[in-house]
Amino acid sequence: MRVRKSLEDWGLDSFVVIVLLLTIVVTLYPFYYILIITFNTGTDTTNGGMYFWPRDFTLENYVYFLDDPKWIKALGMSLLRTIVGTAMGVLFTAMVAYGLSKRDLVFRKGYFIVIVVAMNFSGGLIAYYVVLRSLGLINTFGVYVIPGMLNLFFLLIAISFFREIPEELNESARIDGASEYRIFARIILPVSMPLIATMCLFIGSGHWNAWLDSAYFVQDEGLRTLTYRMMQVINQSMVASSSDAALSIMSRSKVTPFSVQATAMIVSIIPILGVYPFLQKHFVSGMMLGSVKG
Repeated sequence: MRVRKSLEDWGLDSFVVIVLLLTIVVTLYPFYYILIITFNTGTDTTNGGMYFWPRDFTLENYVYFLDDPKWIKALGMSLLRTIVGTAMGVLFTAMVAYGLSKRDLVFRKGYFIVIVVAMNFSGGLIAYYVVLRSLGLINTFGVYVIPGMLNLFFLLIAISFFREIPEELNESARIDGASEYRIFARIILPVSMPLIATMCLFIGSGHWNAWLDSAYFVQDEGLRTLTYRMMQVINQSMVASSSDAALSIMSRSKVTPFSVQATAMIVSIIPILGVYPFLQKHFVSGMMLGSVKG
C-alpha cells in the first residue's frame, strides 16, 4: 500500500536532498577545480577567474610532468614503496595478530602491555632517528617499509577478528597434519578477506601519501617519493615569484610550479581510484566487522 506524504514530509525530504547536493558539490568541486587547472596553461591560471572549464586548453602540464625524470622516478618509487610496504605490513601485522589471538599464548598479557604503551607513547623524532641509524636504514629503501611492518591499530582489530574464527577449523587442519603456517595461509587468510582488504587500503594509502620519512631520513635523490616532490613544488611556489626555480620553469613554457603541482595531484589520485573499486565490497564489510567486534 502506497503511503501519501504530507507537506511536512515533502519539506523535510527536500531539505535533506538540498543539503546532500550541497555536500556533494563542496566535496567534489575542489577535485574538479584541480583537474581543470591541469588542462589549462599555468600562466593563464595565475590570472584567476577560471571556475568551471579550462580557459586556455593545453596538455603541456602533463607533457612536462612525464618528460621530467625526477617526477617519473618519484612516481615509480611511490608505487614500489606502496606495493612492497603494503604487502609487508599486512602480512606481518596479520601474522603477529594471529599469534596474539591465541588465548594460551605464553606472556600474552605482557605483549599487550607493550602494544598499549607503544600506541600511546613515543620516544620522539631524535630517538627514532637514532634507532633507524643504528639499524642501517637511513638513506635506504628499507626506511620506507621496515618501520611500518607492524601496524598497532590494525593489530588490535585483527586480533579481535581472528578470535571470532571458529577454533574447529584450526583443529581439523591440525588433525590432517597441517602446520601453523599452512593453517594461517590456507584457512585464516582466505576467510579474512574483509579484514585484509581494509588493511590494504588504509596501509597502502598511508604509504602512498607519506612524505616526512623521505624528507627526514633520505638524502639520495633517487629515493625521493612523489609526495615529497609535491611538497618541494609547494615550497617553491611559496617563495618570491622571481626565484630561480619558478623562472627556470616559466622561461621554458607556460607551465608554472602550481600547474605542475596540480598535475602531480591528479596523477597521484589515479592509483587509489583504480584500486578502490576492487576493494570496496570487502572494505565495507571490514569496516563493519571492525566496528562491532571487541
